[in-house]
Amino acid sequence: MIKINLLPFRTARKKENIRRQISIFFLLILFTSVLMFWYTQFMDKQIMTVKQKTEQVNQQISKYKEKADRVAQIKNDLKALDEKLEIVSSLEKQKEKHFVLFKSMPDFVIPERMWLESFKTDPAGLTIKGIAFDNPTVAEFMEKLEKSMLFSKVDLKAAKMKIFQGDVMLKSFELLCQTGITQAEGEKKDLKKGQNEQPKK
Repeated sequence: MIKINLLPFRTARKKENIRRQISIFFLLILFTSVLMFWYTQFMDKQIMTVKQKTEQVNQQISKYKEKADRVAQIKNDLKALDEKLEIVSSLEKQKEKHFVLFKSMPDFVIPERMWLESFKTDPAGLTIKGIAFDNPTVAEFMEKLEKSMLFSKVDLKAAKMKIFQGDVMLKSFELLCQTGITQAEGEKKDLKKGQNEQPKK
């Protein structure tokens, strides 16, 4: 009977399997390395794209922010201009109002029985200071002011006797008149007053 020794064949086959496993292992390592490299490159490219888009967005934000700041500044300037125009308009109205009042004031003075010393305007109204011979003269002056409709209310703030040159005793008075008339109202009132003063035929 012939005997064959298979140990060298088994040893060679075992070595071949080991070499194959080692080759497969290195191939897997190489494939994994290539795959990781490709994935890293891909992610780097994606990150770079995102960074570029982010920079573009930031640039646009900065650009629009400058425009928004400019618009806000223009709005603030327009608001300040509107406030100044309102102040100017208010001053013009006050000027017209005071012109009507001062223009009409000589018509209310009682001739040869009183005279006016000063006028002062403030938010409370018109303050009038003057000198009169007696209380009835002051009362008549106040009545004429109230009937003129130039003033909504006339109050006597102060009244006292004062000694002038030659030991003459006169009445010093101060009135507070609340106004609320416009130039158009004053002109309308003057026109109506003129019509009433025309003699009837």
